Amino acid sequence: QVQLVESGGGLVQPGGSLRLNCAVSGSIFSMYAMGWYRQAPGKQRDLVATITHSDNTNYADSVKCRFTISRNNTKNSVYLQMNTLKPEGTDVYYCYGEGLGAVEVDTVRFLELWGRGTLVTVSS
Repeated sequence: QVQLVESGGGLVQPGGSLRLNCAVSGSIFSMYAMGWYRQAPGKQRDLVATITHSDNTNYADSVKCRFTISRNNTKNSVYLQMNTLKPEGTDVYYCYGEGLGAVEVDTVRFLELWGRGTLVTVSS
């Protein structure tokens, strides 16, 4: 079964840095857009950054110039380098990806995938 697996979250002090990783597991042929979203307790899930297969990027205004999204198409992975983190408490960061994958025998389908999320806590 095709899925996304995030890693790299944890506790960091304000102004610190973290690097999040998301890797595709399963029979995927090609990933199109991938990205990162975050959700605070009791709030909606908001876009952090996205990146296309050809490396076109889009960032939320709140993270522009502090966060950098990148990808490795060979490994079908996407990364988020987070610098100068603000004291925003605990958020769950989710990986998103869409592409072509084999979900059945001799069947290729367009897939929209979400990871389970990784916790990021920014606190002193």
